[in-house]
Amino acid sequence: MTTTEPAVDPIPVSTSAPTPTPPGILAACDGSDGSLWALDRAMTEAERYELPLYVLGVVNPSPGGYPPGMAELMQESVEQLNGSMGDGLRRAVGLVERARHRPFEGELTLHVVLGQVVEVVLAGSVGQHTLVIGTRGNGGFSRLLLGSVSTAAVHHAACPVLVVPAPPARR
Repeated sequence: MTTTEPAVDPIPVSTSAPTPTPPGILAACDGSDGSLWALDRAMTEAERYELPLYVLGVVNPSPGGYPPGMAELMQESVEQLNGSMGDGLRRAVGLVERARHRPFEGELTLHVVLGQVVEVVLAGSVGQHTLVIGTRGNGGFSRLLLGSVSTAAVHHAACPVLVVPAPPARR
C-alpha cells in the first residue's frame, strides 16, 4: 500500500495559546469565509510589518460542560477535534496562499486551543500587535453585521483589532 503526501505542507500545530513574545499578528480562524478573508489580511499585515503570524483555532467540544465523569470518556473525541481543527487551519493557510498566488513570507505558527471561543481569543490578544478577525464566523445569524466573537473582540481585546468585512460582492 502506498501513501500520498498531504495536500498542504505539514505546518506544526501548538496546543497552547500564542505567547506575546514576540508580539505579532493574531488571526482567529474557524474555517468560515469571513475568517479566510481575515487570514488573508492578517498575512498581508504580518508581511508588511515583518511580524510573526499566529493563527488561532478554538475547539469548544462541550459549550455546556460535561456531566460528572464524562470528561475522561470524552478525551479521545477531544483529541480528534483538536487534530481536525489543526488540519482545518493548515487547509485555511493553503487556500489563502493559493488565492494570493504566493506563499506567506514570514514566521507562521498555528495554535489550536481548547476552550470557550471568546475567552480564548481575548486571552490570546494580550501582548499582541493586532488581532485580525472576520465580521462573522460559523454562527447561524448571517443578518448580523458583527458576530459575537468579533463584537467581544472590538470591545474587550487587549490589543488593536482589525475587523475584516466580506468583499463587496459577498455582502
